[in-house]
Amino acid sequence: MKTLADLFEHTLQDVYYAEHALTKALKTMQGAAGSAELKTAFADHLKETKEQIRILDQVFSMTGVEARGEKCDAIDGIIKEGEGVIEESEGVARDAGLIAAAQAAEHYEIARYGTLKEWAVALGHDEVAAQLDRILMQEKACNNKLTALAVDSINKAPRKRAAPKK
Repeated sequence: MKTLADLFEHTLQDVYYAEHALTKALKTMQGAAGSAELKTAFADHLKETKEQIRILDQVFSMTGVEARGEKCDAIDGIIKEGEGVIEESEGVARDAGLIAAAQAAEHYEIARYGTLKEWAVALGHDEVAAQLDRILMQEKACNNKLTALAVDSINKAPRKRAAPKK
């Protein structure tokens, strides 16, 4: 990569890979969640993620870049951590861990979409920047919903505590 346009293209393909990987992960997380509210949050974000992929397809078309994913080790690592939460926890701990894993993915996406939007502006792709900003706002909203769910519900659920030592 020698130019900002090259970096933009690479990062766009990276986030495209990430969104596709997250569609699979969100289904798994939805199935593993114990809370009905959390299951609904994952189902809602899965629908949004599919819409984001459609928007990215438009962005690729608008920029003349091939719509293909570029392997993203960062999102693969975040997904792997989420899988570990599912394997190693249960009950409230699992739901809290799933929210944390989902927020790690959201924070990654927020960073990527914010960067891509600014690069699109710098490259003179104002319509592309508007589409990327649309996705960015959805990612921020999802993160806020997950925070509210954690603070207002999941983190307040009864916890099993170890018996005090005598």
